[in-house]
Amino acid sequence: MNIDRILFGLFLLVLAGCHHTPEKLEPKINYVVQDTYLKQLPSPFPPLTHEEKTTSWGTEYQIGLAFAQQLDLYQAITSFKRSLILIPDSLKERKMELNYEILLCYYLGKKYEDVIATFENSDLKYIDNSFPACHDLLIILYDSYQLTGETNKAEDILGVIQLYYPNEVEKLRLSEALKQADFFTINSYSKENPDLQNLLDRYNGAKKSITTAKTLNALLPGAGYFYVGQPQTAMTALLINTLFIAATYHFFHKGHTAAGVIFAGFEAGWYFGGIYGAGEEAKFYNEQVYAKEASPFMNQRGYFPVFSLKYAF
Repeated sequence: MNIDRILFGLFLLVLAGCHHTPEKLEPKINYVVQDTYLKQLPSPFPPLTHEEKTTSWGTEYQIGLAFAQQLDLYQAITSFKRSLILIPDSLKERKMELNYEILLCYYLGKKYEDVIATFENSDLKYIDNSFPACHDLLIILYDSYQLTGETNKAEDILGVIQLYYPNEVEKLRLSEALKQADFFTINSYSKENPDLQNLLDRYNGAKKSITTAKTLNALLPGAGYFYVGQPQTAMTALLINTLFIAATYHFFHKGHTAAGVIFAGFEAGWYFGGIYGAGEEAKFYNEQVYAKEASPFMNQRGYFPVFSLKYAF
């Protein structure tokens, strides 16, 4: 019975070791916005009148704008919220402006869940394209819903963008494809974009094959890790597998069947785990290569949605 259990465990290890490594990349790509870029963008809203400036809410609004223009976003949000508490309900347009300023601060601070909460709990959800910052609000919402995994809502927003600002749609789709390493979509755009084709060529020239990494590690434990540039891990994998194979042979040769089966199970775990691990390391290597190429490409050419904003503070 014990041997049966050991053999069953060995079978499970084999199945685990043969687990498929997905080739879909999950790169980490981030934008870098220069202060000078944001500071040069105008405000979408009319300036406060002299009478508005003298009110308590107007004072807080001005303080919030001053902090926001310095990109001190936390202090700006605090002042905008204080202004929102003090402002009369009758000033609906100014209240929507304040909610938008708060939402924009959260977006620039990469607090995407707070962006969505601000939008969904304010009158901003009722605006149309007469709202001065409608274009930017839609871009911000699309990006925030995508980044928080609410893809259905992102597609709904994209439909509104298609209605009001159709020229933005293709750029947003390409941006999303680049961020997600969606090579099928990127290839469809690259036919008319030499820069994109150059990006793909550089990536394809540097990437490693997941299948090759796993095959090499199956033929010689550690070889797959060496292929992806990890010589120390390769040596460790080779030594461990060699030791367990030697121990397994020793116990079977001496007639210690139970011990031999146990060590064979350990070796199966290391062997098949190494195959899977080599595939995972190749995938990680490719993600690093892609991010190294795609991040500067997207930043320099303004492919992140944040670079489509027309206004700031």
